[in-house]
Amino acid sequence: MLKARLTPLKRALLLAAFGVLLLFVSNHVDELRSYQGAQAAIYVIAISSIIVLTGFSGQISLGHGAVMAIGGYASALAFTLWNFPWEFALIFGTVVGTIFGCVLGIASARLQGPYLAGTTLALAVGLPSLANQFKVLGGEQGIEFDIGDAPAWLRQVVGGDFTQYKWFFWLTTCVVIVVFWTITNLLQSNVGRTWRAARNHPVAAGLAGINVSRTKILAFTVSSSLASLAGGLFAVILGLVTPAAFPLSLSFLLVTGAVIAGVGNLAGSILGSLVLVSIPELSGTLATHLGNSQKVTANLPGLVASLLLIIVVIFAPNGLRPTAAWKAFRQFNDSTI
Repeated sequence: MLKARLTPLKRALLLAAFGVLLLFVSNHVDELRSYQGAQAAIYVIAISSIIVLTGFSGQISLGHGAVMAIGGYASALAFTLWNFPWEFALIFGTVVGTIFGCVLGIASARLQGPYLAGTTLALAVGLPSLANQFKVLGGEQGIEFDIGDAPAWLRQVVGGDFTQYKWFFWLTTCVVIVVFWTITNLLQSNVGRTWRAARNHPVAAGLAGINVSRTKILAFTVSSSLASLAGGLFAVILGLVTPAAFPLSLSFLLVTGAVIAGVGNLAGSILGSLVLVSIPELSGTLATHLGNSQKVTANLPGLVASLLLIIVVIFAPNGLRPTAAWKAFRQFNDSTI
């Protein structure tokens, strides 16, 4: 997370400079890297939703992939069925996901630990099957959500070969900058301090006049807003929304990214997203060396993510920060002597 001594203006300038650097780099990489960059940006938002909920509010969710699906389906429906401009379709999907998160937060305000995790897990399991039952949701074929190329004015400003994948990278990067600035300021405000107080000492927080239930509902609502926005952007870069795009494994993958980032480390979501994006490429390389069979290729990414989660939990439970990585190496080195 950005340091507390930075003012909101300095945070904005720092994030803007970082964003400009990324946009400059995007003009010097190929199409695959542009797409992976857009995917990583979306993972940053999705992982941040887990960090806000779990790291700062103390609530556990194993079903945020389902919240992403709600944002994606709502955006696609608004764009395809109701002819919303794609910008308003994304906003509409985010609003729908936010309302859903608020309702879910109210229902689960009295749940803690494994009970809340089990409830959200059931949602992630049941949502794909539910989407197949309604014709308006497109069944297994899903709903198209193709927003097309970049606006003409942007192509004229940027110049050169401004492809659709580069347009997706620019779009997602700009959204991440705004989201990061907003969430960082929120966590440094009274709202963030209230979340941490309710997480660390709920009884003491209640005695101090904090409505713990309302605090948890607000955290769930903000987290769902981020997840649904990520789901809408995910649908944009895929060009469609299907149940297969939001499987149960996506929810576990987001949790893995949050653990890698450090559940209380917002800036670590960048590292977590880069790791998640690299897992399919790493798995493809390993599958080639293992015979490249269809069964190995299909199951290896999940296995790699699971092993990575176990290793991080054992050796670096606070995330893969430089200090944590060094301590993990020392611990492993000491155990082998």
